Amino acid sequence: MPHSASAKKRNTQNLRNRERNRAAKSTLRGDVRKVLSDIEAGDLPQAREALRIASSAADKAAAGKKIHRNKAARIKSRLSKRLLAASKGIATGNPTAAAGKSAPKKAPAKKSTASKGSGSKGKKTTAKSKS
Repeated sequence: MPHSASAKKRNTQNLRNRERNRAAKSTLRGDVRKVLSDIEAGDLPQAREALRIASSAADKAAAGKKIHRNKAARIKSRLSKRLLAASKGIATGNPTAAAGKSAPKKAPAKKSTASKGSGSKGKKTTAKSKS
């Protein structure tokens, strides 16, 4: 709990700003979902309009420092890429999954065959001679 008056005020400001930031990010996520659902439904004109709204919301969130500007650019890029692919009739997603291939699996690590009873614990011993 804050004790001083300035700490109490700072706490209330932080809570107020947190709610404001969460609302902006939630709106942005909803706009992105709207674009994706319109693309899935095949309603491309509606998806273009939703993309315009989502791009604007992403820019506003980035301008207000609610999200990073690179994240806003990434959101806009990925959505426009999906919309373009949908307008051309190309399926998007993981290329290996789309081709029916599975990702290569890693082989399990092999156990070492070095003898553990040598007593040297991996240290090199050198003989020093006095001349």
